[in-house]
Amino acid sequence: MSAQQESELMDRVPTGLFIGGEWVQAEGGKTFDVHDPSTNRVIRTIADGSAADGIRALDAAVAAQDAWAATPPRTRSDILRRAYDLVQQHKDDLALLMTLEMGKPLAESRGEVTYGGEFLRWFSEEAVRINGRYGLNPEGTGRMVVSQRPVGPSFFITPWNFPFAMATRKIAPALAAGCTVVVKPAQLTPLTTIFFAKLLEEAGLPAGVVNIVSTTTSSKVSGPIIADPRLRKLSFTGSTPVGRRLIADAAQNVLRVSMELGGNAPFVVFEDADLDKAVEGAMIAKFRNIGQACTAANRFIVHESVAAEFAERVTARVNEMKVGRGTDDGVTIGPLIDADAVAKASELVQDAVTRGATVRTGGHAIASDGTFFEPTVISDVQAGSDILVEEIFGPVLAIATFRDEDEAVALANATEYGLVSYVFTQDLARGHRMIDRLESGMMGLNVGVVSNAAAPFGGVKQSGMGREGGPEGIHEYLSTKYTLIPVD
Repeated sequence: MSAQQESELMDRVPTGLFIGGEWVQAEGGKTFDVHDPSTNRVIRTIADGSAADGIRALDAAVAAQDAWAATPPRTRSDILRRAYDLVQQHKDDLALLMTLEMGKPLAESRGEVTYGGEFLRWFSEEAVRINGRYGLNPEGTGRMVVSQRPVGPSFFITPWNFPFAMATRKIAPALAAGCTVVVKPAQLTPLTTIFFAKLLEEAGLPAGVVNIVSTTTSSKVSGPIIADPRLRKLSFTGSTPVGRRLIADAAQNVLRVSMELGGNAPFVVFEDADLDKAVEGAMIAKFRNIGQACTAANRFIVHESVAAEFAERVTARVNEMKVGRGTDDGVTIGPLIDADAVAKASELVQDAVTRGATVRTGGHAIASDGTFFEPTVISDVQAGSDILVEEIFGPVLAIATFRDEDEAVALANATEYGLVSYVFTQDLARGHRMIDRLESGMMGLNVGVVSNAAAPFGGVKQSGMGREGGPEGIHEYLSTKYTLIPVD
């Protein structure tokens, strides 16, 4: 990819806030820089929204709500479908934009465009399937009408690691249900969401239905929006500590909330596992998105009889990985998002080594202008190591061992989180037991990736509440209304 192509793409990314169907400056003309983590160079300077700008965006969403809710489902469906088609037309632009602002290899960015686009297509189809029920009550005294109505104006706080898919996964069901939205993209990766807003505008979305406020002062912008009694829904993807604070804030107005929070996914390999599949699944579950995913396998819990072979085989695969800028040919590991992420990965590896773990490959930051960390495998990780408790969010594969099924389950469930788990076994009965015994909202059985637009995404325990995707996803944006009509 040439520097000229990158520059031409950046010139097509709006620099303003998107409020009420218009691209506008932030209050006082404030701006901030967006950086390429592979070089630390500034790639675009955009509007830095204030608390007042956030309320302006909510004003626009509130003003558009009634008309959008009354828009025929087929019309809403058609707009989402046109947005999907436009995403396909601009898939190369979106992929390059994500790689430049987030760092992931271009092949992975293309995969995210495909995945994120599917939410537009899926919910374009769900928009016309919102239904209720009608029938006589048991006493025969009245007829019951149960209907679904849009929740109302919604506020989305999206993360930096999947800039496109996290936007579409929230925006698409909200629009399908008839809700208007304000989106606050992550400060580190706002450009993809901004570009997507252009495509929604081109698809014919009415003014004010989607509003985008980029900012460097997240809490100052989010606080007044969440406190405003006109807001009816909050959806957040990010860390559990921040999610807890947002839930507390949302409780003041009894907002509907969806929270997709932290993860600490176990990857359990039983003694009878197909190791070819387990190794392949491990590479995807661990190193997809440079390990910067809430669904990333965080703890590899491997039966002691196969642990040595598993470690040897994944180490060989990791040694073949190419580290570099995501636009370069053959790169499979790009930079981490910032220097703090590199420092965290280094600290977790060092703590594990201090407690007795063995570094099989990698383990260090890479000196460069960007924020790179070597893809790493460590084995013999001991109980009490921080890496078994904290979310790594980096390309570090940490292996611990177990002796029997009960110990594997105990180790897998020994976390406050419960987003996803991965299990590799050829014993069908054991696989079914794991579905029941592992405390997670999702599970991959002999597979290293589970996400799909047609499936409900979400966790249990402190990994959050609510579901995104699948038929369940649209119900997060609908309220049930019951009406009784007396029988004459």
